[in-house]
Amino acid sequence: MAQYGGRMAYVVFIGGLVVVLAGLTWFASWAKRRGHGSGVAGALAAYDEAYRTTAHQSHHELRQQADRKSESGSPDDL
Repeated sequence: MAQYGGRMAYVVFIGGLVVVLAGLTWFASWAKRRGHGSGVAGALAAYDEAYRTTAHQSHHELRQQADRKSESGSPDDL
């Protein structure tokens, strides 16, 4: 009978973990759809700037690369 209680505790723990992770996933998708995710991104960028300078520099480089527009060749090049 004691083993059943121990197993049940693991099942409850795993179930609770799944519920919390599902809730966080839903919240992330909700925030992204509503446009509220930029505040979180800004907070993470500030953390990176303070504690992980190479990650902060990489963040800015990736943002610059995303903002750049690729040059398209002219039709005469064909």
